[in-house]
Amino acid sequence: MSKFVIVVGLLAFFSACTLFGSDKKSTAIARVNSDYLYPEDITNLVPKGLSKEDSVIIVRSFIDRWASKKLLIKVAEVNLSAKKKAAFDTLVQQYKIDLYTKAYLEEIVKRTTDTIISEKELRSYYNENKENFKTNGTLVRLRYISLRKDNPKYEVIKSKFFDFRKSDKKFWDNYTLQLNSFALNDSIWTELNQVYAKLRFITPDNREEYISPGKSIQKTEGDDSYLVKISNVIDKNQIAPFHYLKPTLKEVILNKRKLELIKKFEKEITDDAIKEKKYEVYK
Repeated sequence: MSKFVIVVGLLAFFSACTLFGSDKKSTAIARVNSDYLYPEDITNLVPKGLSKEDSVIIVRSFIDRWASKKLLIKVAEVNLSAKKKAAFDTLVQQYKIDLYTKAYLEEIVKRTTDTIISEKELRSYYNENKENFKTNGTLVRLRYISLRKDNPKYEVIKSKFFDFRKSDKKFWDNYTLQLNSFALNDSIWTELNQVYAKLRFITPDNREEYISPGKSIQKTEGDDSYLVKISNVIDKNQIAPFHYLKPTLKEVILNKRKLELIKKFEKEITDDAIKEKKYEVYK
């Protein structure tokens, strides 16, 4: 620890350090060899409202870690072989190149990619590639409600549920407040695991009893009653339906556009460099 000197004024010192002299070294709060740590390096380190004692602990801990890292890199530079250091320098340089080019290309893509995808394009892509979109598990379309079995309007609600009509929207707007839980939109495809989570009386062991197209279910669990109507089922390894895949299709098409744009940009920048004689390949 004799190789570095820590000079800390801590909290009272930090406010005074806003007036820097011409010699910045005199305002440093720590030094390791020729590297200095300044108050501005820890400006946002201490959260507001923290006690002086806790602030001192946080600042000192940060300074100690900073010093340790500086000392370790010096030791590593001395003790690692030239071959290893050269290999690491190459990796660092390549990482820098990758970071810069990736960030730049992302900016280009963000500014120029057309993000509007028509329904026609989505359906066209789906029809051409749907064999590649198989289900990983069972998908279900259903509606369900859960309510107290002693609800005075139970029979009316049950009748409306199993004879479901769009014209009954006002009825459901009035009565959904009386339900424990519900999902009335049976046009949405749901993964079977989500059905297990919502309707706990349905399990992997008894799924064949309940999960089949057109199935109507009335199940009592304690004081609650579940009414369920299964509209449709698609089993595992079947072609996934268009509406279920729609968000995924959008992402796939957007990524495809981005890759095509990047390839086009890379070709254009190379062609321009050749034209302006900035890029040549020597035979």
